[in-house]
Amino acid sequence: MTKQPSVEALLQGHDDIVTLLRNQQVGPNVYPGVPAEFSNWRSEQRAWAETCVLFNQSYHMAELMVEGPGAFDFLNGLGINSFKGFVPNKAKQYVPVTPYGHVIGDVILFYLAEQKFNLVGRAPTLNWLMFHAQGRDDVTLTYDERTAVRPDPENRRHYRYQVQGPGAANVIADATGAPAPDLKFFNMCWMEIGGCRVHALRHGMAGQPGYELMGPWEDRDAVHSALVAAGKAHGMALVGGRTYSSNTLESGWIPSPLPAIYTGELLKPYREWLTDKHYEYKASVGGSYVPDSVEGYYLTPWDLGYGPFVKFDHDFVGRAALEAMAAGPHRRKVTLALDDVSVTNTLFAMFSKGELRPKFMEFPSAVYAMHPFDRVEKDGQLVGLSTWIGYSANEGKILTLAMVDERVAEPGTEVEFIWGEPDGGTSKPTVEPHRQVSIKAVVAAVPYSDVARTSYADSWRTKTAA
Repeated sequence: MTKQPSVEALLQGHDDIVTLLRNQQVGPNVYPGVPAEFSNWRSEQRAWAETCVLFNQSYHMAELMVEGPGAFDFLNGLGINSFKGFVPNKAKQYVPVTPYGHVIGDVILFYLAEQKFNLVGRAPTLNWLMFHAQGRDDVTLTYDERTAVRPDPENRRHYRYQVQGPGAANVIADATGAPAPDLKFFNMCWMEIGGCRVHALRHGMAGQPGYELMGPWEDRDAVHSALVAAGKAHGMALVGGRTYSSNTLESGWIPSPLPAIYTGELLKPYREWLTDKHYEYKASVGGSYVPDSVEGYYLTPWDLGYGPFVKFDHDFVGRAALEAMAAGPHRRKVTLALDDVSVTNTLFAMFSKGELRPKFMEFPSAVYAMHPFDRVEKDGQLVGLSTWIGYSANEGKILTLAMVDERVAEPGTEVEFIWGEPDGGTSKPTVEPHRQVSIKAVVAAVPYSDVARTSYADSWRTKTAA
């Protein structure tokens, strides 16, 4: 039998891992299953701030069920989060790290019932859990792959919708025939919509209050139809895939940590377990930041704003490394608001002929690789990394999510954002020949949205850190 290619074998064939990842032939994550736009992305963005939106998240995320008498202890031993007070009908943002203390990824962890959990998000965290479950007879893991890479795209285990925005509670009330439940952030309850029993999470996305709704795949059409009907009286907009990827700019969640697994002897067994079918084998990196080694792309919980999640009240993989890091210094997560004139000059250069233009800046999301890393500079010196970029119609700004050194982290600090890849660009199909440009930017708060900062972020930090 031919041995399946592994990530470890892939790396052994390349002397320069940075160049390998930067030239992977994969663009940004796609959002299948829904139209790119239902109306237009500007109106769809504005709806989550002004009225209400319906996100269909049933297709683009992977899902892992973890069940059995050892499920609680298994998950507790792999996450930086404390599980004290964690009981059924609660959820948290779950973050595992490597033995070296670098982030694997993050997902939402739903505590559905005693010793029954559902984890939803990008694949790296779920792969890490499946690897560590090998040889255990006290847990059962059931993986449900995202639509884009599965052979039966119309056969998911669960549907997943989000109703978000100022009018979310009114939509839920009309859909259920009862007042919207007064849930605390990241708490869950049951409700009935379209004649179906629905599990609801009090959540916030795009910086607005709302609910995430989930249930069996066969109920998806009935529930969706009932939500659409209820939303008509409240100006609810359906959100397409083109708009969806930009919502994080206002809420401040960085969705793109590169899984820090490509080096380190302790991780070699994991790299040998990962095959060419896994996310990590095909992961692409883009942007102006090119470190001397792949470790330059590895992130700590503090880089991503997850410092409050780190709790040393339990044993977990990577604890010793994080204890050594805890005192700092740490980079701080911020928003960068790009200067309007500087951005306009970059866009205007698209109309030149006979010379290399700047990298094309797509709207509303300008991300062109699975893991974007752009340089943030001050007086020509590297002071941080930008990891997500796009346009917000609500703010009328190009924003990026970044992590910067403490000395430049105060709002109002002027920095430079380096847009485009060096040396004319890499060979990714999403990259055309171009030249780098420096764009002026100002450090701003994260989340950038006023609503997200005042009514969402504080609850998010408190509840998910617990």
